[in-house]
Order: sequence, then C-alpha cells, then structure tokens
Amino acid sequence: MAEKKFALSGPEAFTLSGQTIDRLIRAGDGDAALLYLYMLKTHEHSSPDEAAAAMGKSVGWAASAMAVLSQMGLIKSNDGGATDARQLPPAEGTARYTAEEIKREVDSGSDFSALVDEAQRSLGKIMSPDELERLFGIYDALRLPAEVIMLLITHCISESRGRGGGRMPSMRYIERAAYTWEREEIFSLEKAEEYLKRLEERKSAMGEMKTALLIKDRELSASEKRYIDGWIAMGFGVDAVEIAFDITVINTGKLSWGYINTILSNWHNSGLHSPGEIKQSEGKAKGGKPGENKGAKDQKQKFGAPDKLEIERMQRLLDKIKDG
Repeated sequence: MAEKKFALSGPEAFTLSGQTIDRLIRAGDGDAALLYLYMLKTHEHSSPDEAAAAMGKSVGWAASAMAVLSQMGLIKSNDGGATDARQLPPAEGTARYTAEEIKREVDSGSDFSALVDEAQRSLGKIMSPDELERLFGIYDALRLPAEVIMLLITHCISESRGRGGGRMPSMRYIERAAYTWEREEIFSLEKAEEYLKRLEERKSAMGEMKTALLIKDRELSASEKRYIDGWIAMGFGVDAVEIAFDITVINTGKLSWGYINTILSNWHNSGLHSPGEIKQSEGKAKGGKPGENKGAKDQKQKFGAPDKLEIERMQRLLDKIKDG
C-alpha cells in the first residue's frame, strides 16, 4: 500500500528564506519555531508578556523561546538592536553566567549558596562549573525558589533511581525538568507538592492499567502512555479499561490499542464511565460497533473456537458485567 502523505492546506502564504528555515531546523527547538511563526504572522514587536498572553503560554515559555531566536539572530528589539538575551531566561544548555558571577553569589551567603551545599550533598559530588551555571540559571532566570529547586532535585533523583542502575540524574536532566516546572508555574512548595502528588497518581494509574492489559516484563511506550493518559482524562478507571480490553480480545483476538480507544471513546461520548453504566448499556446493545456485545457466535465464526485464555477472558468480562 502506498505511503500516506500530507500537504499544507491553508490558503495563507508567508515567505521564509531557506537560511531561516535551516537555522530553525538546526536549533531543534519547537518552542522557538512556534513563536517565530506567531511573530511572522503578527509582524509586530512582542514582549514575552504579550506573546505569552496571545499564545496561551507562560511568560517564561515565551521568554525562553525569544532568547533562542535572539541568539540565532532571527529577532531584534524595537530600538533596532538584537534582543538582549541577558534579560531573558536562557535557552536550555546556553551559557549565560561567568564563573565570577556564580562565585560571588555562592560567597554571598544567599539562598543560592545554601542550595549549592544541599544539591551537592544530595547528588553526592562537587558540582562542576557547568553544573553550577545550570543550577544558577534555574535559580536566577527561571526564578524557582531554592526550596522548590531542592524538591525538584530530590524528585529527579528518585525518578533516575527508579529507572534502575542507581545512577544520579545529570544537571541537564534536572534543568529540563526545571523548565517544565516553570511552565507549570510551580513557584511554591505547596504547588510543587500538588504537582508531585498528581504525578504519583498518574504513575499508579499507569501501573494498574498496565496490569489490566496483561503487559509484563516491559515498560509502556510513549504512544501507549498517551493512550492511557487520554483514557484517564476521559474519566475511566482501571475496571472500565479492563472491560474494554476483554471486549477487544474477544472481537479481535489480540491487544489493540486503537480498538480499545474506540470502545472507550464511544462510551465516553455516550456518558458511560462506570462498570455499572457500561453493564446497563451493554445489556441493551445490538449491532457490531466496538464496545457492543457481538456475541460468542460471531467471535467463533471470525476466529474459530476460542482457546483457554480467551474463554477465561470472556468469563471475566461476563462476571464483571453481572456484578456491575
């Protein structure tokens, strides 16, 4: 079958030079490219505040993207000069501070000085000049409070160890996480704790869904996680997903993420989320759409006699529907 291809469909036309396109591609920064398209369309000078408001993003997001575009020479200020990147949070991994500036801050006895001591203790090493610069960028440019940064570092250490090997996270990894926290506007311990609680709940839900889908001895892929995130966002618990999985296996003979998603989307559009609601609807269902009970006869005609595993899954589905 021929590969499916796509083309632009909009009638509007804007001109980009090949050199500009090459710069944006080489930068590999989707945020900067998105902001550049916005500024290309408006043809106006935009401050980080204005761009963030127009695009529904945080000021830090817009400021960081502007810093990247400025360093690439693609934007300039309204006085005709290049945008001063020193006034904006740096792009990830961009050098910004001198060793003298960082040493002066460390020697000042400020919150950053205490943060350096705690971070080095937690990471179990003396930080290099590059690592100190990244940490200071998180503190100074992103404006995350020292106590929030320590909670961030502790979280990154826990995540890194959870992946196995007992390795500590790099400062580049911590820096990327810090940009996420800044975009989420996590500027207090209370917000940080709420955010981490949501992450833990998501992780727990992912584990339960993985078990319900009989996935063992491997991690979920990024696409699989997106499916599950979508199901959780629609309001489905693990019991409903397990019912959808059993129906999928009965009708297709395998785990099909798209098929399960279709079932759950149909239920969601019909306002069905709990096992009880699904039971009532399935009892009345007729026809052959995913999510409807097609019957064992159709299953046998399409796939032959069910094997022992399929029979067990079918029985589990019937028990769940009967029990509500």
